[in-house]
Amino acid sequence: MRACRLMITACLALGVVSAQESKPSPANPAESWPASSNPPAAVQKAPQPASSTSAPVSAASAPVASAPATMEQVVDRAIERERALLDMLKTRTPLVETYLQNLQLDPQTGPSPKQDHYFFGRMDLSEAIDRRDYLNKEGGFQKRLLGGFTNLFKFEYKPMGFSWMIFADRDDFNRQTYEFHYVHREFLGDVRCMVFDVTPKKGTGNGRFLGRMWVEDQDYNVVRLNGTYSPQPRNAYFFHMDSWRLNLVPGYWVPSYIYSEEGDFSLHSKDKMAFKAQTRIWGYDLQKGGKDTELTQVLVDSTVKDESPTSQDASPLQAQRQWQQQAEDNVVERLQNAGLIAPEGEVDKVLQTVVNNLQITNNLDLPRPVRTRVMLTSPLETFSVGNTIVVSRGLIDVLPDEASLAMVLSHELAHIVLGHNLGSKYAFNDRMLFNDESTYQNLGFKHVPEEEEAADKKAVDLLKNSPYSQKLDTAGLFLKQLAERGPALSALLNTHLGNSLTDKRGGVERMSILMSSAPALDPNKLDQIAALPLGGRVKLNAWDDRVELIKTPPVAITSARDKMPLEVTPFFPRLSRYGAVANTQAPATAANTSQ
Repeated sequence: MRACRLMITACLALGVVSAQESKPSPANPAESWPASSNPPAAVQKAPQPASSTSAPVSAASAPVASAPATMEQVVDRAIERERALLDMLKTRTPLVETYLQNLQLDPQTGPSPKQDHYFFGRMDLSEAIDRRDYLNKEGGFQKRLLGGFTNLFKFEYKPMGFSWMIFADRDDFNRQTYEFHYVHREFLGDVRCMVFDVTPKKGTGNGRFLGRMWVEDQDYNVVRLNGTYSPQPRNAYFFHMDSWRLNLVPGYWVPSYIYSEEGDFSLHSKDKMAFKAQTRIWGYDLQKGGKDTELTQVLVDSTVKDESPTSQDASPLQAQRQWQQQAEDNVVERLQNAGLIAPEGEVDKVLQTVVNNLQITNNLDLPRPVRTRVMLTSPLETFSVGNTIVVSRGLIDVLPDEASLAMVLSHELAHIVLGHNLGSKYAFNDRMLFNDESTYQNLGFKHVPEEEEAADKKAVDLLKNSPYSQKLDTAGLFLKQLAERGPALSALLNTHLGNSLTDKRGGVERMSILMSSAPALDPNKLDQIAALPLGGRVKLNAWDDRVELIKTPPVAITSARDKMPLEVTPFFPRLSRYGAVANTQAPATAANTSQ
């Protein structure tokens, strides 16, 4: 057990590494550790799904237990449900993304980003939690270091630690290890919860959960965890975390969001680090991307007739276009199967409406329709493959209005109009045969500088003839905000498949001509919104990867510190039960300002 606790320390903590010589930590630096082979006798395992692709067993399908009569019985039921969740997730390998901003105090805007870090990988939730990184070794988490607090030491972030925060205690969440104290009842969104303070018993080891848990009052699942891990070992730090779960499948609340924050900017504070971080988990049900039953579901409709022209052979131009279409379809399908692109949905329709506005007002008659899709990652990124335009969730989040969205889409539409087709080599299906973790190394859609410059010029022409021609001040302001904060946000602006909006020093490269006509950037002008915080527009379903627009009412901004452009903010989702109709308060539009 002692060895197991040391391994937990290595994965959860922020290690202190010598700048002169990186010496091994006293704790085992392994990125995973085995689960306890003997779960507590008081914990009853739930039935496991029949296969990795089958739907999880609903809590309602098990024999119905009597309702708890005391808070002690509520705790016992919550412990049982936590073990059932662990068993259900053993066959799952979701994607996990952490975006972190180191902070410094700005007298005008408050704690502001001074440097950022990005981690992205796949998490294996079987007997031993493991993590496989999507990023290359040079940009991977082993090299991402925070500036030192002395000349001899520097901090190193451990992305596995952020991933581990989905659980309070994977191995020993029981009454033998913890004390549970009832606090009160509380609604989280539409869900009534019982709130408990959780403290580790003395002598139970390092790295135990210390904080608060929320238990919903129907099946008694844990829906939220807030706290840290204690006591801290030498040469390591445990972060505070606020971990949220969503009821996306019957009977289970799956970990979806984690917010972490450290730092105190008050007078005489001795904190040596300050940061904010968002962790998102998705892709739990990616196994269903390729169904084994597809061949048994082929339907033959005898009423279908071949209405194609008499000549079945394609002309050279038609053949070229069909080849490009095949490559485009291969790439989109591969990215969706890897969990990087969302299935088609309502956000695509919003993007498609803007593209249609640009096409119609410019009398564009393209031989194939232009499609739009959403990439699920946070870095600000766009690219086009064939006639499909892909925009990252993070970029959609931070754009201030529809005109800014039109600016982004017009650039990619210009590439399509000018025939800057990339990716035709992917029509060869063997190029799609790689593991998901090497996606960024096997796919790429970056244009040469000459094509980027030509696309900018064409995009400006498209915008001048569009309904957005008189609304481009906000697009220019957005670019000015990127230029102002770009040097501190290299990870957010580092693209993995397409061209970047900025150069390596944070200077704006794309559509920079719009900056000249935009007003001056003024943080104290409260009605000037140049960019939104991350997470302001798009909501991601962690189970099936679908995205939808967040429906929030506008909130008054009372100071420059309320703006938080391009910043990490806490999560506070409105919880609802599976199948329930959410209580929304405001319609979602492409121009909503979610502050």
